[in-house]
Amino acid sequence: MSGYHMTPDEFRRWGGEAIEWVAQYLERVEELPVAARVAPGDVRRALPAHPPERGEPFGALLADLDRVIMPGITHWQSPRFFAYYPANTSGASILAELLAAGLGVQGMLWSTSPACTELESHVLDWMVELLGLPARFLSTGDGGGVIQDSASSAVLCALLAARERATGGLSTRSGVDGRLVVYTSTQAHSSVEKAVRIAGLGSDKIRFIEADRHHAMRVDELSARLTVDLAAGFRPCLVVATVGTTSSGAIDPVAAIARVCAQHGVWLHVDGAMSGTAAVCPEFRFVNNGLAQADSYCVNPHKWMFVNWDCDAFFVADRAALLGALSILPEYLRNAASASGAVIDYRDWQIPLGRRFRALKLWATIRHYGAEGLRHHVREHVALAQELATMVAQDSRFELSAPSPLNLVCFRHRGGDAINERILDRLNRSGEIYLTHTRLNGRLVLRMSVAAAQTQRRHVQRAWRAIQSASEAQGVPPGATSRPDTSTTEVSLP
Repeated sequence: MSGYHMTPDEFRRWGGEAIEWVAQYLERVEELPVAARVAPGDVRRALPAHPPERGEPFGALLADLDRVIMPGITHWQSPRFFAYYPANTSGASILAELLAAGLGVQGMLWSTSPACTELESHVLDWMVELLGLPARFLSTGDGGGVIQDSASSAVLCALLAARERATGGLSTRSGVDGRLVVYTSTQAHSSVEKAVRIAGLGSDKIRFIEADRHHAMRVDELSARLTVDLAAGFRPCLVVATVGTTSSGAIDPVAAIARVCAQHGVWLHVDGAMSGTAAVCPEFRFVNNGLAQADSYCVNPHKWMFVNWDCDAFFVADRAALLGALSILPEYLRNAASASGAVIDYRDWQIPLGRRFRALKLWATIRHYGAEGLRHHVREHVALAQELATMVAQDSRFELSAPSPLNLVCFRHRGGDAINERILDRLNRSGEIYLTHTRLNGRLVLRMSVAAAQTQRRHVQRAWRAIQSASEAQGVPPGATSRPDTSTTEVSLP
């Protein structure tokens, strides 16, 4: 090779081969064991110890993709993947990601690629309309949206903006005020505590508010804790509410929380990472209750909206505090467009300086499905989850552990933690389905998230049969219970 680069003709050939590989994978992913079938270190042992001295044809990589990589893949795109949360992708999103990679733009400033910035602003305004979000999140006003890599980055940016506002910019200039305090539910995502650590407040400055019997934040506890901290000389700066907690799908009472925050002048961030997508359907817009009073909000199109990872839509009602916390302008970034004040420079809305053209895949996905297509799939997933919840409730061996208003069903075998753990291990080892667990009220609970792009009724029914069979393998036949757990709590279907 004289130039070492892949020629355009080679790119066409291998590009076609790569797309064909992906297409075949999506066709056969349902047939594959859902969880990876390797032991720790297996993948590394199959790789050469040293990098190649001479370049290899791309075909060799495709061959090793099958030989080395595929055995170590847990198939998040499987219609029998019910663990954690969805990490969906789609044809339109994959192709748009390819286009973005081909363009290879760096969208840190409007001037470094105007289309990268303006498409992002526009498509996030589309998201406001699609999800029925408050108009104060539109880019045409004082607020606006930005694509972060994840909800974890979104809550960190919200905290930095809240810190900026609470101290009038003093923490940004002089260091962290040791009196700043953050509040969230005991059921909130771990990213809240990580953000508190990164922002320099320290884990001792996070107050975990108790949850009610439906695992949602107790507003009376929040109000009481704020009052105590204020009297003790602390400075509350941020409350994080959740719409659809990871453990149980619980929905915090955002409207009531917002009233408490307004009373004390505290920034309210709402995390709707997965469940926020439900608002594409008007009948599920209860997930938006109280958002009109929130200072910031995030939802992940890379979970339930068929946009491949990474794509978190983060909105602020007033971007001034966010820019105050994150904007630094060295000489080498100065330009006429930025100086004019007529453009958005998204480098000021995030932690890194550089940024990819992520808006392209969000744009492509919305255009491909349309609001109609997105609503169809969300409704289908919710309906399937409700059917599953009904099946659980009708089996005397099992019980529901939390309400299931959307697409997450939490349940457990009445026989106790040990049986539930054995059922979970048996199912995941089988490759038939993949589930994860949590703990609610101190008890081990099985979680089943119905949201993979290709999941249909037959997959949910097959999963339930597998769960029943795993139960029977523990010596508990249908219609019977084993060592009943008398501490369980009744949970009503929504």
